[in-house]
Amino acid sequence: MSMAADPVLILGSGLAGWAVARELRKLDPAASLMMITGDSGDFYAKPSLSNAFAQGRLPAQLVGTPAAEMTRSLGVALLSRTTVESIDRSAKAVVTGSGRLHYSRLVLATGARPVRLPLAGDGAAAVRSVNSLEDFSAFHAQLRPGSHVAIMGAGLIGCEFANDLASAGFGVSVIDPSSRPLAALLPQAAGEALRQALHALGAKWHLGTAVQAVHRDGDRLQLDLANGERVTADAVLSAVGLRADIALAQAAGLACDRGIVVDATLATSDPDIFALGDCAQYASGLWAQGPVSGGRTLPFVLPIMSAAKVLAARLAGQPGTLRFPLMPVAVKTPALPLVVASPPHGSPGQWHGREEGLWHFMDDGGLARGFVLAGKQTSRRAELARRFAI
Repeated sequence: MSMAADPVLILGSGLAGWAVARELRKLDPAASLMMITGDSGDFYAKPSLSNAFAQGRLPAQLVGTPAAEMTRSLGVALLSRTTVESIDRSAKAVVTGSGRLHYSRLVLATGARPVRLPLAGDGAAAVRSVNSLEDFSAFHAQLRPGSHVAIMGAGLIGCEFANDLASAGFGVSVIDPSSRPLAALLPQAAGEALRQALHALGAKWHLGTAVQAVHRDGDRLQLDLANGERVTADAVLSAVGLRADIALAQAAGLACDRGIVVDATLATSDPDIFALGDCAQYASGLWAQGPVSGGRTLPFVLPIMSAAKVLAARLAGQPGTLRFPLMPVAVKTPALPLVVASPPHGSPGQWHGREEGLWHFMDDGGLARGFVLAGKQTSRRAELARRFAI
């Protein structure tokens, strides 16, 4: 393959990978595009995994567009069920089990992997995580009517699954070391309101403690908690967080921190390699002008779409730098609808209740830097987004 014919190579077929392909095809109809993915390549909305049970949707029904249709409409050569073993930066190639593939530019959209806590007990291997459609299919197949599910983690994904499973008639127990759900995102009063709303659906809470061991008890699983309590369940779902998948990038010598560090044009420390999505750590500055600084991971849909447009322009030879707008997050908990626009974690300041269902985060200078809307107040999302700057 000649250098002129080498494609833009995208690793990963999640929203980030397909969004880049779609946006680049709009700008450059003739661009040579190839995608490598470890799964089928089917396009689906990952957020739909945590609200499918209540809607009665089977795993196959969550596929929005089959891989064959995606590749045909976007003109992408797809290698599915393929593992990339390493990146050879000097040769501008990736190494797979089937051989080497060269690229002109490489896009890393490798996503994130579930955090797995060390657990004792002969049932620890039965604990599931749901981070893909295949994960969801296996979890879905495990449950029977009336099954009881223990959820480790009361963060965003844990609470969404708790709402979804309880609404679908399953028993639910939620275990988390924090004193309330969504403790990292919500003020105390909002977290307590969410706890009560999910409790009304039937969710049982075990807060201020953690799972230490999981043992098999016949066909069921027994969870031993740090506070001495025991919870018996038919399935255990771990939702304690995600960690950016940076293994390939690290092995290739790219700058990495909590994610693959990219500058304002989505370039990594190698000017021919880019990254976006859950694997990326978005920093300020440009590599060409000096070291980039700061940065944060943003595992949500709106940041991916913003980043994909900027990266596509860059790949098409057009100028552009990434500047994120205010991006409120809608939490899929119908028992208590929530919209959250939190300041970066660790920001100095405090939450203040302005009126029922509305909280502002005020920094030390008295400026409003974030908001939370609950219940009927969520209808004010667009209004609040226009008024706030985070």
